[in-house]
Amino acid sequence: MFRNVLVGVDRYLDDRDAVTLAKRLVAPDGRLTLVHVYQGDPRPVRASTAEYETLEQRRAFELLAAARDRARVTADLRYLEASSAARGLHELAEAVGADLLVLGSSRTGLLGRVLLGDDAREALNGAPCAVAIAPSGYAEKPAPIHAIGVAYNDSPESDHALSVARELAAEHGARLSACEAIALPVYTFLGGPVPIDSVVEDLVEQAQERIASLGGVEPHAVYGDVVDELALYSASVDLLVVGSRGYGPIGRLVHGTTSSRLARTARCPLLVLTRAALSQDLKPFPALEPSGARHAQAT
Repeated sequence: MFRNVLVGVDRYLDDRDAVTLAKRLVAPDGRLTLVHVYQGDPRPVRASTAEYETLEQRRAFELLAAARDRARVTADLRYLEASSAARGLHELAEAVGADLLVLGSSRTGLLGRVLLGDDAREALNGAPCAVAIAPSGYAEKPAPIHAIGVAYNDSPESDHALSVARELAAEHGARLSACEAIALPVYTFLGGPVPIDSVVEDLVEQAQERIASLGGVEPHAVYGDVVDELALYSASVDLLVVGSRGYGPIGRLVHGTTSSRLARTARCPLLVLTRAALSQDLKPFPALEPSGARHAQAT
């Protein structure tokens, strides 16, 4: 499904996890590109800017080549200069029409979970394409995608996530399920006694029936903190697909920081369909030609 996939590579995120996940998600006829973003000379006096840039480019190429060799994967290598890793990744993704950006987690993250660094969090914010995040240690036990889950809440964004998940499930021959986590608003508990148990039971039952009516989807509905429940649910699938609503770190699945929290606590790889991905027209990928020193392609 994803035919033009970029993989962020740096010295702090584990590129083995990201590349392993990218190999799972890229289409058989798709293109995989490893990308490193470096910053310009930070010194106020830039008399040796050319030397600095040459050194950074050499380091970038060596870093990318080492990542490609470790993963034993066929991939283009691309490095560029930008004020931040996130900005560089966004610029390149938009320039080449990428339909997926894959990131790894910090090497110091908890086993099986994602611990995002500042660059990764920024890369999620306003990304021009879908973003996938590999949990720490994923490369050591790369599970085939046999089960795909969707975070569902009956919104247009979650309907789109379900549509994408259906395509992925068909490609991988995977079981498809969806989970809706019910969290009662605070005002429910105000104004005197309320039969909470009855209300919760009805809402959960309605949610499960709503998902079952979608067809071809194993329904799950639970009551509790949305992030906590979806994180628990993610332990039962090999890929969790999430739609975003609005902007901010990965946008908002429900409200506030729900999605960014989920990115840190999911037990499996997370695929986030940003608002840009919602209307993205997946066209054949363009040739990756160098466009000056800032967008250099290594071979």
